[in-house]
Amino acid sequence: MERHLAEGVPAPDFTLPSHEGKAVHLADYRGKKSVVLYFYPKDDTPGCTKEACTFRDDISKFRADDVEILGVSTDSVSSHQAFVQKYQLNFPLLADEQKEVARRYGALNEKGYASRMTYLIDKEGVIRRVIPNVKVDGHSEELQRAIKSLR
Repeated sequence: MERHLAEGVPAPDFTLPSHEGKAVHLADYRGKKSVVLYFYPKDDTPGCTKEACTFRDDISKFRADDVEILGVSTDSVSSHQAFVQKYQLNFPLLADEQKEVARRYGALNEKGYASRMTYLIDKEGVIRRVIPNVKVDGHSEELQRAIKSLR
């Protein structure tokens, strides 16, 4: 597994297709919103579903703090579309099929899937919090506390 990026460094920019078929550019959020960039192994598996549904349920708390959630896995756009539809997810899922973004962020495991890892990126595009080896239970609350501590 590759080493994750450090807190306090600029988040590497990227462009990936979303489940909506739109290109999402991390740079588009700079100066506008903070970003929770979370990597997860696979659509529609128990842990990944629980994590995504918790973010879905808590989305208003994040958006109240001007934070966008972006989920990234190595699954395809069509896999993401089915996952979003099945669970009524309300934030973008990004398809990193070439595994370039997961690799750059140190979130690619030995099996070639994205690891469960989260980055909190501030409005200036700087990584403020890195959470490797995410535990799904309490993860959303942990991020909300981290967001409040940035103020």
